Amino acid sequence: MHTVVVGTSGTTTADVIAVARGNARVELAQEAREALARAREIVDTLAAKPEPVYGVSTGFGALATRHIGQELRAQLQRNLVRSHAAGMGPRVEREVVRALMFLRLKTVASGYTGVRPEVAQTMADILNAGITPVVHEYGSLGCSGDLAPLAHCALTLMGEGDAEGPDGTVRPAGELLAAYGIVPVELREKEGLALLNGTDGMLGMLVMALADLERLYKSADITAALTLEALLGTDKVLRPELHAIRPHPGQAAAAANMLAVLDGSGLVGHFQADEAPRVQDAYSVRCAPQVAGAGRDTLAHARLVAERELAAAVDNPVVLPDGRVESNGNFHGAPVAYALDFLAVAVADLGSIAERRTDRLLDKNRSHGLTPFLADDAGVDSGLMIAQYTQAALVSELKRLAVPASADSIPSSAMQEDHVSMGWSAARKLRTAVGNLSRVLAVELYAATRAIELRDGLTPAPASRAVIEALRAAGVEGPGPDRFLAPDLDGADTFVREGGLLAAVERVTGPLR
Repeated sequence: MHTVVVGTSGTTTADVIAVARGNARVELAQEAREALARAREIVDTLAAKPEPVYGVSTGFGALATRHIGQELRAQLQRNLVRSHAAGMGPRVEREVVRALMFLRLKTVASGYTGVRPEVAQTMADILNAGITPVVHEYGSLGCSGDLAPLAHCALTLMGEGDAEGPDGTVRPAGELLAAYGIVPVELREKEGLALLNGTDGMLGMLVMALADLERLYKSADITAALTLEALLGTDKVLRPELHAIRPHPGQAAAAANMLAVLDGSGLVGHFQADEAPRVQDAYSVRCAPQVAGAGRDTLAHARLVAERELAAAVDNPVVLPDGRVESNGNFHGAPVAYALDFLAVAVADLGSIAERRTDRLLDKNRSHGLTPFLADDAGVDSGLMIAQYTQAALVSELKRLAVPASADSIPSSAMQEDHVSMGWSAARKLRTAVGNLSRVLAVELYAATRAIELRDGLTPAPASRAVIEALRAAGVEGPGPDRFLAPDLDGADTFVREGGLLAAVERVTGPLR
């Protein structure tokens, strides 16, 4: 099994994906163990002094003015976790919780939190056992960390609350830990606070969204190219010299991908006998690289934000190597929240332009000779009429999901925490948007492949033929009389989401950009 080693200098997107989705094993580097021990010595020294230190010998948030005696500090840390484990609503997906746990371990291992090495090791042991705390949808404002979600994870570390075993069964966390020989942690000074104070949930969801969107943006280039081909459009607008004079890198990449898919097509630039030659195609076809390219450049910015956050140690207070324990505001989720919201806007626009291309394929007045709704016997058959309705509903939802969460703030903790990021909410809605984008592209793919097959006597590009063959081999049927359509659309979505579309094309074109 693949092993991810956690050191003091952060982690990578690949490691997050490996742990969250691939169940990779987690190990602590020796440098991390040493850094943890050094920082803990500082905390223990401060804890023995009479002067109050925030997070070590005081209450939290608006209650930070109370000095807590040594005899109550273990109870203070337990109470912090128990009281903050106040989430509500549906359970959060397993991969999100694993990313959340791993990223908190990443910060703990940095040596800036003051957590004992044995606490970090127990966090790794729980991940390696496949135990997943039950975390709920609501409870994070994206400031002071993803508090409630992280508290539910810390509760499992203490052997309390509920968790899911590797078999998918939810049981009391104490029973699961005992079954795997894991001793629950008894928290000491600062440890409860250090386990809660991070952007780990929103960051984990950003990392996974970036991985999914990298594939979906390439898939969108493919579906756009297939639609251009099905509409007998021109590929002249994709030539690199035209994109060089407006040097946005994402735009150039999208145009190059579409050209690669269309290479060798006998449909591109073909005109019906009763049609005048078209000088240019509609915006939804002609401007596909510009829209997809802008989204790609937004992805590049979001990836930069994620990489910086993956290298960060987010906690409050932090233990500095010179012995100081300093309060800070690094837990504020604004950098991550903005990136998540920017991506939701780009996803909505990409879905919107794909839907407009699909509608054009189905309209006999704009499809350049295709049958109405790509039906077998229009009137008797409705063809893909309602598939476009479904796609339109998804796009409308994408537009609602594009409303930024990070523009909102609700004060909390008796006005001590009076401006929050709502980054967790931004991440949750982006996660929904990514799933909907896959479905939108699946409908365009389904329509475009059917339209190409209806162009009798014209030879599609080799990459297009490869897509059609692979899609049909996956059980998604081609043209014909009306049938139960939902299974075909679901199959097309799986083909897009799991990478079958991209793989079919890249076997012909080589890697897309």
